[in-house]
Amino acid sequence: MSTGYLRKLKRALTGSADTPLVLLCNFEAEAQWARNHVGLPVPSGATRPVVAALEELGVLLAGAGDAILLSRPLDPDYRDYLARQGLALPTMLVPENCRPERSTTANALDSPVLLDRLRQLGAAGAHLLPMGTTSDEEELARRSGLTLATPAAAVVERVNSKIYGRRLAEAAGLRPVPGVCCETRQELAEVLTHHRLRLESGEPLVVKDAYGVSGKGLLVLENPGRAAQLLRMVDRRAARTGDDRIHVVVEEWLPKRCDLNYQITIARDGRAELDFVKQALTAQGVHQGHLMPAELSDGQYRQIEYAAGAVADRLYADGYHGVVGVDAIVGADETVYPVLEINARLNMSTYQGGVTELCQPPGTVALARHYPLRLAASLEFDAVRRALATVATAPDTERVLVTCFATVTANALLPVGAGGPPEPFDGRLYALLVAADRDRLDDLDRAVQAAVTTLSVAEESHA
Repeated sequence: MSTGYLRKLKRALTGSADTPLVLLCNFEAEAQWARNHVGLPVPSGATRPVVAALEELGVLLAGAGDAILLSRPLDPDYRDYLARQGLALPTMLVPENCRPERSTTANALDSPVLLDRLRQLGAAGAHLLPMGTTSDEEELARRSGLTLATPAAAVVERVNSKIYGRRLAEAAGLRPVPGVCCETRQELAEVLTHHRLRLESGEPLVVKDAYGVSGKGLLVLENPGRAAQLLRMVDRRAARTGDDRIHVVVEEWLPKRCDLNYQITIARDGRAELDFVKQALTAQGVHQGHLMPAELSDGQYRQIEYAAGAVADRLYADGYHGVVGVDAIVGADETVYPVLEINARLNMSTYQGGVTELCQPPGTVALARHYPLRLAASLEFDAVRRALATVATAPDTERVLVTCFATVTANALLPVGAGGPPEPFDGRLYALLVAADRDRLDDLDRAVQAAVTTLSVAEESHA
């Protein structure tokens, strides 16, 4: 049985709440969109194994009549655990030709057996729902006969630019974070010169790639020296390539009380709904988790509602329908800046919709976050389950649900040097915590952190 959240999503994207979906959680979409744009002259790095393993989050969203593409099979013990938690699990489809350096989409395109299975699903009316649609997912839909549940890749790429999002907010009359868009080296130089006094006084500027994500493609300039260094790097690249373009947004760093993330779903007929508003937890621009519900006054919530309607109207006018995640902030003075950036794709919080419906009763609070681990070898899921077994002490009002296990051991798949034991590696355990109130939620969070710490190795013992 699908959750109400999933049925509502299917109805908006496909016209029917009963349409079977094939989910593909391609967390590397931004990197592909960025290929046609010139960002910051700093290495972005390849998709890390832990990030690629986040595709497992799609299992939480999909229903029993759906399927999900995964480059790694779901751990059997973790699958059984999710079923015991009450989740209706989808069919897991794994390409027969998987190479770890490739995306799941690329692996699927190189797997004839899987493509035949997808053609059967397409013939039965299934729609392909990627996290973010690129030309690769369009090709997969074409070759498999699956109908895309999203607009064309060119539309999705265009509306996901931070430059597009900033200009949309300004055109809609929504309060922007003070800043400007830059598309050439000269524009960037003029902005940094204009803000020199600000930098000299120790008030930072933030420079963001048009297609950066979760802290990647983001520079914080604390002083004029850092600004000058950035311009030198831009000049060296321009001299080498003969191209002086740079697609970035430059914004003032504002003191804030909290970050927000809210989700809009725009149906194919243009009707839009504000699904939820969550308090986003971040560190140096990197997503850490969500607190639900967000701590907002009625007036602040109404400002978000208004902004959601304005964003949806303009996105739909520009050819977009589907899920939209919008980042916002509440300043230290309680001023709401309702559009920090627009992510016209599925987001981390999208995948939490079904499990919060299942696990978070009315009147309770929830926290979705990840916990870092340091491991010397692959960890069995049963070890995680046992470590967390006694953490929630009030079963009627408290719950801890592991929402992604593949990220715990993803780095264990990396090749290690011959001879001797592998070096300790980093992992992440993703979980949803539910409690009666914020104080008890904080206690539960600390208890989970302590339990997870018992799974990690002491660094000095492996020196």
